[in-house]
Amino acid sequence: MESKFKLPTETVELPSKGMLYPKDSPLASGKIEMKYMTAKEEDILTNSNYINKGIVIDKLLESLIVDKSILYSTLLAGDKNAIMVAARILAYGKEYSFEFKGKQTSVDLSSLENKPLHLDIENCKGENEFHYSLPETGNEITFKLLSHKDDDHIDREVKGLQKLKKDSNPIASTRYKHMITSVNGLRDQKDIREFVDKYFLARDARAFREYYRQINPDIDLEVQIDGEEGVVNLPITLNFFWPDAAL
Repeated sequence: MESKFKLPTETVELPSKGMLYPKDSPLASGKIEMKYMTAKEEDILTNSNYINKGIVIDKLLESLIVDKSILYSTLLAGDKNAIMVAARILAYGKEYSFEFKGKQTSVDLSSLENKPLHLDIENCKGENEFHYSLPETGNEITFKLLSHKDDDHIDREVKGLQKLKKDSNPIASTRYKHMITSVNGLRDQKDIREFVDKYFLARDARAFREYYRQINPDIDLEVQIDGEEGVVNLPITLNFFWPDAAL
């Protein structure tokens, strides 16, 4: 039965243009329909359980996506960033005020643009796997762009490793183990993990990180702040989604 109440929605363009999702996925259209935030979503934002678990933004975005057949966990990290910014604009407007180096400043969020797709992405033919030759050693790797689900698995693995060894900081190496899908044709996870732990030179890792950054579709969160030389990464503080809430 059709509702007697109208709820406005907006279509958001995904930085990936949908090219890395399966053809039968609604995300393959390169667009996602999102509704405006309601009182229900404000309840999500103040849910202390979600906040303590660090999942409040994910629960919010999942609630705002109109097509419930979309698996939120499959969203690429860059696409998720884009809908996060769109959700903030729809909820509280385009002006985002925050404190930076002791001074109050603001940014027009509607001025943020999606990073253009890299040639490798345009030629990927719908497959989230790319080739890269490591410049120092010549080892050939394939890798994927990380999704929300991947980031969640990485976060849990890192926390587990830190419980075993409190002084460890295995974030970078753990991310490589989830990003790389093969090394010199070897696809077994045991081989990939051994390569990262023992043979992945720092120079190669640095070059790989830069290449990944270049081709990864995302929303450009680098902004110019008055009085600062060059650009800075947009600080996502508490008042991004809680501009007037007392938390």
